[in-house]
Amino acid sequence: MKLQGRAWKFGPDVDTDAIIPARYLNTSDPAELAEHCMEDAEPSFPPAFQNGDIFVAGKNFGCGSSREHAPIAIKAAGVSCVIARTFARIFYRNAFNIGLPIFESPEAAEDVREGDKLAVDACSGIITNLTTGRKYKSAPVPPFMQEIIAAGGLINHVSNRLKDKE
Repeated sequence: MKLQGRAWKFGPDVDTDAIIPARYLNTSDPAELAEHCMEDAEPSFPPAFQNGDIFVAGKNFGCGSSREHAPIAIKAAGVSCVIARTFARIFYRNAFNIGLPIFESPEAAEDVREGDKLAVDACSGIITNLTTGRKYKSAPVPPFMQEIIAAGGLINHVSNRLKDKE
């Protein structure tokens, strides 16, 4: 799995309310959530976003409530992946459950600048800054988690496996 996009840079401790404000939690429609993704944190985000762009953030990305709406909004907005120094544990699990690839890389989180073009190889864990030529390490996504991402999330993955057994 290889991903590529332009970096959107965020600081530390981006909480789930910054990712998708609570006033939009009356829906679970991914398309509607995508329209408001990062709206309070970065008002220019929804209009200027290009499909496949990448979030890069500091420590503790996705802290706050355990709402699945946050990774759903990010994925539905077309973000190809999120790179951060660290992730809140519940966000980490929710991201993979809905099929959003995420990567912990303190070096990339520190060094990448807004607008840099990035390439991410999920199998090797190598993040390449195509703008500067620098490479960063992240833990590779294990094959079983790549299967979950490829299926579009855990529910689809389980459903596909059950169909295969029929």
